[in-house]
Amino acid sequence: MAEMAHLRGIVSGPRPGRMRDRRGRGIRGPKALPGPLSPDSVPSHQTPRQDFDALVEAIVDALAKHFEAEPDQVDIVTEEVPLLPANWSNPVPTSVAVRGPDTARVILYRLPLTKQCRSRAEVENATWQAVLDRLAEIWQVSPDDLDPR
Repeated sequence: MAEMAHLRGIVSGPRPGRMRDRRGRGIRGPKALPGPLSPDSVPSHQTPRQDFDALVEAIVDALAKHFEAEPDQVDIVTEEVPLLPANWSNPVPTSVAVRGPDTARVILYRLPLTKQCRSRAEVENATWQAVLDRLAEIWQVSPDDLDPR
């Protein structure tokens, strides 16, 4: 106890001030994690993959009326990166549309889409544009006809 005499009985919690965003990995510490210091369990501890999947799900929900009206069934899938051959020299694709015998599939590649953007708004716009372009390609309509924004 003698070595804590300078505190005069005052015990404080975490350091005051902003929590650091170390190495660009998002907020860390008691503000971000559920526990006794944040009993409301602040939901900022989602992974980037979960954030991207939630964004794509919101886009698909906004386009639900088009999915009901079109006869072709389309699955929208997210992947981290495309598998490319070793001698690939073209730009990395951000999305592709694949037609199968029964269904079509839109594949969105999270890292190529997000790495070309600087803000959350740019990621949202790029993802919207990729989904609209690929669905327009499959359904053979203009992307502007599908866009509900």
